[in-house]
Amino acid sequence: MKLPSKLRLSAPLLAIAAVVCIVCIAGLVRWLAWPSADQAKSDQRYTVGQTLTPSPAAPAAGSYREIDWQALLPKGWDPMAPFKGLPLQEMEDGDPRAQAALEKARQFWRDAPIETALDGEAVRLPGFVVSLDGEGEAIREFLLVPYFGACIHVPPPPSNQVVHVRAAKPLEGLRTMDTVWISGVMRVERAETMMGDAGYAMHDARLEPYQPAQPAR
Repeated sequence: MKLPSKLRLSAPLLAIAAVVCIVCIAGLVRWLAWPSADQAKSDQRYTVGQTLTPSPAAPAAGSYREIDWQALLPKGWDPMAPFKGLPLQEMEDGDPRAQAALEKARQFWRDAPIETALDGEAVRLPGFVVSLDGEGEAIREFLLVPYFGACIHVPPPPSNQVVHVRAAKPLEGLRTMDTVWISGVMRVERAETMMGDAGYAMHDARLEPYQPAQPAR
């Protein structure tokens, strides 16, 4: 399955998104056929697998260093190792070879290595929210993920692409798949949650709504 050309994915994320689309497209179609009003409102700007691009207009947040999701991946680690030798581009939806490889990948991604140099760094990162608190309320605890649909429409990303966030002050009206900036001290700290495993954590995080860059006039 080809993703839309407008998506700005790093090579590892593009490969991951392609695989989860191959093995999960039937489930995605069923889910997308009946979104709630709130989901439809959140979904209309993004498609499954889409990532966020830093906004040049976004104000600097104190002394926090802005990073992207690529910074969370240790150099040389290949998230696609479980799929080596598989002709992914030739596989149809639900191919049992892809299903078997994805099960192997789940464990590989769960145990993904962490970039230890980030431990204790004051950073700022944009991403999508996966609530751990429940919908329809001010969310204080959530997972931050790099692309739309992760943990909801498609399987969780590798644990080194998930941040377990506890907010210093929740944003009112925040919902799953809404977009935010998080700012705070990044910790190398693993967490297992019902929505996916995280390799990083940020406690007392500062939250800001993510605003996409406006096209030049």
